Formats: sequence, C-alpha cells, structure tokens
Amino acid sequence: MNGPALELLPIDISAYRNGNKPVDFVHQFDSGRPGPNVLINALTHGNEVCGAHALVTLFENNIRPTKGSLTLSFANVDAYHTFDANDPTASRFIDEDFNRLWSDKILDSPRKSSELTRAREIRGIVASADYLLDLHSMQLPSPALMLCGTAPKGRRLAFALGVPEHVVADPGHAAGPRMRDYGAFSDIDAAQTALLVECGQHWASTTREVAIYTTFHFLGALDLIEPDTAALFTASGAHSQRLIEVVGPVTIKTDSFSFTDEFKGLEVISKAGTVIGHDGAHPVITPHDECILIMPTHQPRLGQTAVRLGRYID
Repeated sequence: MNGPALELLPIDISAYRNGNKPVDFVHQFDSGRPGPNVLINALTHGNEVCGAHALVTLFENNIRPTKGSLTLSFANVDAYHTFDANDPTASRFIDEDFNRLWSDKILDSPRKSSELTRAREIRGIVASADYLLDLHSMQLPSPALMLCGTAPKGRRLAFALGVPEHVVADPGHAAGPRMRDYGAFSDIDAAQTALLVECGQHWASTTREVAIYTTFHFLGALDLIEPDTAALFTASGAHSQRLIEVVGPVTIKTDSFSFTDEFKGLEVISKAGTVIGHDGAHPVITPHDECILIMPTHQPRLGQTAVRLGRYID
C-alpha cells in the first residue's frame, strides 16, 4: 500500500453492540436532571476510526452527564468491520456515502442500501439530539477543522469549544446532505446545533488525540461534565481560533479531474484567477485573492466535491 503509515488502526468495539436503545451500537446515559440531549457520533465513515477511539475513551472512563443526557453512537459499523490494512480507504462505506443521505426526502425514499438501512435505524436518535458532534478524519495530512455550517449558532458553539484552531463555515456538499445538516440542525431559527470535526489524517496517531480532546471540549462547553473531568482530557496550549467562510465548493463534472499541485489543505492562493486544477478541458481557478483551499481530494469522483474554496473572516 502506498500512502501514510497506518499508525492509528480500528479497535474492537464488539463490547458496545448491545446498548440501551432499540438499535445496536447506540448507548444513552440519562442524568435524571433537566438538560439537553447531546449526541456524539463516530464512524459516519467506516475508515475514519478516530471517532471509535474517542467513544471508547468515554466508555472506559465512565463519563456520564451531569445534566440532560449523553448519547454515544457508532454509525456505519458494517463498513468499519470491513477494514483491510492493504486497502484501508475501502472501508469508507459499503454501498454509498453515509454522509450524503440526511434529508427526509432521501430517507423516506424507496431506495435501498446498507447505509440507508443504518441511517433509517438511527434517524430518530439524530433527530432527537439538541447538540451533535460528528467525529471525522481526512484523507490528507492537514490541521484539524471544525465545520460549523453557515448559521450563527454553529459558529457560536464552535468558538465556545476553543478547539481546533480553524473553524469552517460551510454549506455542505452538492452530492447530498450530511448528518450535521439534518432537520433542525440546518434551521437558522432552531436551537438544535451540530458540529462536524475533521480531526486530522485518517491513520495518524495524533488524530486520535484530537478526536478525544475535541470530544471533551465539546462536553465541557455544554457544561455536561464537571470541569475537573474535562480538564483531564482537554488540549494544552490552546490556539486562538480563526473563521474560514466557504465561498463555494468545486464539484467534479467530468471523469478527468486533476490539481496542478499536491495540495493538502489550508494553502492560501494569493491571486484571483490562479489555475489550481483542470476538470476535463476546463481550468479550475481561484475566484478571489487570498483564496484558501479546504480539504482537497486526490481521489476525485464525478459529482463529488474536489475542494472547498474559502477566505478568512477576521
């Protein structure tokens, strides 16, 4: 296999199959006190294993909410269990991307797939959450990113966490809505708020650390755990956060897409009109000065997002 070393690998989660909800691999802990229903979700993509490590850390340390409830969900477990070290990205999904299915129109449709079956199973759990943290990782080595959506409520929660350094206000993907976009999460007037964190490169050991401390910052920001508990796992040497506003995604329109360089993400292209890639015969150019490249893919597929383009908002 060519690519980054596999420092971070899947772990055994079989002990967490039987929870206290009607579906497998979902556990809810109720404090018995008034408060929000908080959901932390892992394995939206089966190859993004850092989230499993973070949830297991919560289980092993007997983390329980001081108010409201805390729900822990391992999402696309079937894909996770197909992991093969010789082709580790293949376990991303079974039939289709689990994170492009989150609208009532899609979930209520007659379509069938492994991912739709699982999404329909946990749909009610997602819909009932007041706050969601969805744990992800990235194909390429890049600093962690907190994707907060476009509504002010997402930005407020992202900055309340204090990590990671880069907060990205983005509208999602043309290929389909994400879990963090589902229902009230995308309603600007609703209180329900969702964050999606990209913790680092899939197989880097540091990605596990980011997933764990981001999870504890999330619980701490919501006052769901005692400060002393949160402090055991939170990040040291916190950075000031910066907001990146996405001005648009580059959606792949042909079967022949390529970048002009080995972009990894967060590169700042100084001049508008700079060619950064080609989609078939058509050049892909930066729309403005100081254009930031966010999460470029080097495994391009027709209809998918090649890269998001953004700018810093000071």
